[in-house]
Amino acid sequence: MPLFVVDPARCQRDGVCVAECPTRIIALRPGDATPHIPPEAEEGCRHCGHCVAVCPSGAITCDGIRPEQLPPVRTDLLLGPEQVAHFLRARRSIRTFTPRPVPRETLTALLDIARFAPSASNRQPVTWLIVHDPPEVRRLAGLTVDWMRATCASQPPAAQRNLQRFITGWDSGLDMVCRGAPHLLVACAPADYAWAAVDCAIALTYLELAAPPFGLGACWGGIFTNAARQWQPVQEALALPVDHAVFGAMLIGYPRYRYDRLPERNAARIVWHESPVEVPKK
Repeated sequence: MPLFVVDPARCQRDGVCVAECPTRIIALRPGDATPHIPPEAEEGCRHCGHCVAVCPSGAITCDGIRPEQLPPVRTDLLLGPEQVAHFLRARRSIRTFTPRPVPRETLTALLDIARFAPSASNRQPVTWLIVHDPPEVRRLAGLTVDWMRATCASQPPAAQRNLQRFITGWDSGLDMVCRGAPHLLVACAPADYAWAAVDCAIALTYLELAAPPFGLGACWGGIFTNAARQWQPVQEALALPVDHAVFGAMLIGYPRYRYDRLPERNAARIVWHESPVEVPKK
C-alpha cells in the first residue's frame, strides 16, 4: 500500500495537511490540488498521523492509518483553563504510600496513556521497566544506599551531608530512596540517543499526571536514577535492555494521606524578548 493515499471524492483541497505536516513533505501538484507525497520525500515521514488527524473531511490514509481507525476528539471531555489550572496545582509528589499493591493492569493502563507523550521526531524511544515486586523495590533502594556509601566521601561537603541523611535513615529503618513505594517504574532508552533524557522526562511527566485519576500517587525517583546511571550493581540488578540506559524513574503506589489544599509557588520568572530598536542613521 502506498505511504500516502488521498480519497479525491472526500478531499476538499483546503491545504490543511500541507500546512500541518511537520516535515512539509506533503505537496500539491501544479494543476491538481490533490495533495501527495513525492516518492523521493517519503523517507521524511515521521509516521505521526498528523495529516490523518487534522484532515477535516477524513480523506487521508497515511502509513496504513485510516481516519476511521482514529477516535474522534470529544470536546465534552476537554478541560477548560480553570480545570487545567486546578488539576496541575493539585499535583503533589507523594512520599508516603500504603503497602497495598497496584494491579498490573492498572499500571499498564497508566503506561498506555504515557505512550502518547511527545518525543523528538516522533522517535518514541522509551522502554518501561516495571519493578512490581515490593521486596525487589526495597532491594534496589538498598543498592542505591550502597552507592551512596561508596561515593559519599568524594562528594562536596553539602552533598555529603545530604547523602548521609539518606544513609542514616536507611540504617535506622527509614527508606528515603524509594519511600516505601510498592512499585518502581523506570524509563529507559538507547544510551547513545541525543534526546533520550528529554523524551523520557516528558513521558514520566505524562505518567505522573495520569496517576491521580487512578487513585495513585507518584514521586520522581531522582536519587535512584543517579545510582542507576552510575552504579554497576544497580544496573545489573535492573537487567536493562542491551545498549539502553536509565533516564528517569517514578515511585508509584496508593497515597497514605490526602492533600486538601493547594500550596503556593514562586511567581513565574518572565523575560519578554523584544525586537531590537533600530537607531535612525544621521
